[in-house]
Amino acid sequence: MDGHGGHFFRLRSSIDTTELDEFACDLMRTATLGFLVLVSACVGDSALYPPRPLDAPMSAIADPSPSRVVLHATITAAGMKKALEDNVPLVGEGVLPLLRRERKFTWRRGPVALKFDRGRLAIELHVDANVDMPVGSIDAPLDFHIAAEPVLTSEYKAKLQSIEVRVTSEGKLIRAVDKFADVLPKIQGEIDKKIADFVYDLRPILNETFQRIVRPIDLPIGDATGCAYLRVLSVEAGPTVLADGFEKDLAFVVAPSVTFPCALEDKAQSLPPLANVSSIPSGPFVVSIPIAARYDELAKAMTLAFSDGKLFFSKEHPDLYLTNPEVYASREQLVLKLRIAGPARKFGVSVDMNGDLFMTGHPAVVDNELRVPDLEPTIETSNFLLKVKATIDGAEIREQARAALRLDLSARLKVARDKLSTNLTFGDGQGCVRADTDKIEVNGVHVHSQYLRVYVSVTGRTNAYVPCPR
Repeated sequence: MDGHGGHFFRLRSSIDTTELDEFACDLMRTATLGFLVLVSACVGDSALYPPRPLDAPMSAIADPSPSRVVLHATITAAGMKKALEDNVPLVGEGVLPLLRRERKFTWRRGPVALKFDRGRLAIELHVDANVDMPVGSIDAPLDFHIAAEPVLTSEYKAKLQSIEVRVTSEGKLIRAVDKFADVLPKIQGEIDKKIADFVYDLRPILNETFQRIVRPIDLPIGDATGCAYLRVLSVEAGPTVLADGFEKDLAFVVAPSVTFPCALEDKAQSLPPLANVSSIPSGPFVVSIPIAARYDELAKAMTLAFSDGKLFFSKEHPDLYLTNPEVYASREQLVLKLRIAGPARKFGVSVDMNGDLFMTGHPAVVDNELRVPDLEPTIETSNFLLKVKATIDGAEIREQARAALRLDLSARLKVARDKLSTNLTFGDGQGCVRADTDKIEVNGVHVHSQYLRVYVSVTGRTNAYVPCPR
């Protein structure tokens, strides 16, 4: 016993302390290497993960509610005066029975004077008429006082209705002739007809606005491509306001949507007939836009956080990365599947990691951002990360995944906001339309089996001017 004991003691004491440390380190490296090899081989083999929904083909459905894009149209007094000048002829002629014969008369009008009186247009015209007589002719200076109500028809034509015309003359001779020849009513009828035939067609400028509204707007987000689309359901016109001009609110009733990928109707749209209504909400308008995105498109958008398809997340292990993001829905939650790959080095040992990680959470909108604040690893992923915690920090992966799934939708939709303002702003010699998109606010998110739907409110202003202000 003593001899064996002394031998054992001598054996231990004969080992150098440095050699003992190296032996222990070698043993630790060997155990760690075997452990990591075993774990990395089993990462992708686990059958436990949130189930995918049935892979039924389904488009991303926006299902928008109607909203109004309100266009405040203003035809200034100068614009209306020019329209009357362009549409009422400068000269005219006719015949009237006088002294048992038909006598020819001609007339030439002066400039149009326009003012507004108790909700009606008041038009003043001076007309110099000349009536042929058996000997020579009679000059007839006439003053027309016209009162009319401007209206906008279903064909987008501004016209004058309820026209009242009163004619006076300061010429003594024409007043004498009028008593037996009815000269004034004849000339009045000619001018009255010209005023009644006055038409100002707003269809060209409104049709241009319509075509710009229905034109799809491409929305690229990373590798994903979508589009914004405004389907026009109807056009409404509110009451007319006369305030040193002709003002009217027009509303394009639209069904707006944003889809990823782009899903457009094949049917071409044309400007629908105008519907005059009793009232339209004035001022800035709010359009609620549903954004429908398939999960594969959402995964493409996530690649914005990846560099060349890889997300390097660890300072401690700079060669370890996440790749191949996949997103799908399971039990009203979003599921993020990521591939973890690359070498993990610890204690001088290098192990190639290659496996799937699963994380789940509920999407939410926080300060105009789509986030998954409660994104956490699933049980099987947590177990794996717990096993390799000495090598890989699971919390760091979770935070990187949360950051990758965070989409600033207002920033992404800045493209749409700018394009809406640009596309709806145009002008020519006749008039112009100016549009401004003031605010974009994300206010709802809903999970569907095949796609995600986010609701965004857009506040804007649109104005049409004739003529275009400088």
